[in-house]
Amino acid sequence: MKIGVVVSCYRQERFLARTARAIETALTGEDWQGVLELAVRSDEPLPALSDHWRVVSAFDPVTRQPGRPLTPGAGRMLGFAACGGDWVLFADSDIEVEAGWVRAAIALVAREPGLAAVFGRIEEWFVDGARERPGQPDMYHTGDHDRPVDYVAAVALYRRSALEAAGGYDQRLNSDEDFELGLRLRHLGLEMRSLGMLAARHWSAPRPNVRELVRRWRTGICFGQGQVLRLYLGRRGFGTLLRRQGLFVAALGMWALGIGASVAAALGRDPRPVALWALAPLSVLALMSARKRSPRLGALSLLTWTVQGLGLVVGLFLLPAGARPIPAATESRC
Repeated sequence: MKIGVVVSCYRQERFLARTARAIETALTGEDWQGVLELAVRSDEPLPALSDHWRVVSAFDPVTRQPGRPLTPGAGRMLGFAACGGDWVLFADSDIEVEAGWVRAAIALVAREPGLAAVFGRIEEWFVDGARERPGQPDMYHTGDHDRPVDYVAAVALYRRSALEAAGGYDQRLNSDEDFELGLRLRHLGLEMRSLGMLAARHWSAPRPNVRELVRRWRTGICFGQGQVLRLYLGRRGFGTLLRRQGLFVAALGMWALGIGASVAAALGRDPRPVALWALAPLSVLALMSARKRSPRLGALSLLTWTVQGLGLVVGLFLLPAGARPIPAATESRC
């Protein structure tokens, strides 16, 4: 079995050496070809890579700038076209795969070649200066038992023909491309399965924080939820997507009620509508502070839902880019 590997890098070079090393270890003895896909230009040097790897990008060969900003889906499809393999391992460049999961996933697809994708549990780890500490032990709530899942993200082994049958990642979305692809695969009757074992560790700076929210807004990640709702308006799957954004919609509704209460209070010269409404955000803050065991994290949760909700609205009215061809990839051997 030949395996293609696509590692998508979007300003995550600091973790790339760990990612590449883990993949090379996990695929020792396998027939594989890796592609490192660079979504944006970076002045950071790449780590030393073996002959298994090629580097591809959509940079203009003269200016070394992208012909247009690559969305997550566009970058992955660029790598998908270049890597080959009947099965393709996708991994973000801040992911450290577990060799045991890779071996188990390869053995599973050899027994059940009709599967569309294989997933697993992902641990969250933070790098805070010289300190490394764990975050959520199960970022996608896959659990410790083998089971079908609705979508896969961050690291997954995909059957090439299944991804092609579904049309691949939607290249118009700024985010939520993994979940949207999962919708199409399920509509085709294809199964994605999570193995009840650790698949990878996800590395990042400590989060949540305000800086991360600003980054998500500036890069357009916050807009993907609204873009996908716009694309699915009147189509099968819209209700599923809307329920997925429930917390963001609820946050917007709460602030909209606050505006209405303020108008009513001003017109009636009576502060009681605002006082009554204020119980809602205060209750949310109290609940989330208790759940997170931190008033700061409780406030960040409400702020995150609000920012994501505003991004959803922007995405609804920001027409996704048309399905234009990806600029021709430039390629180099490592």
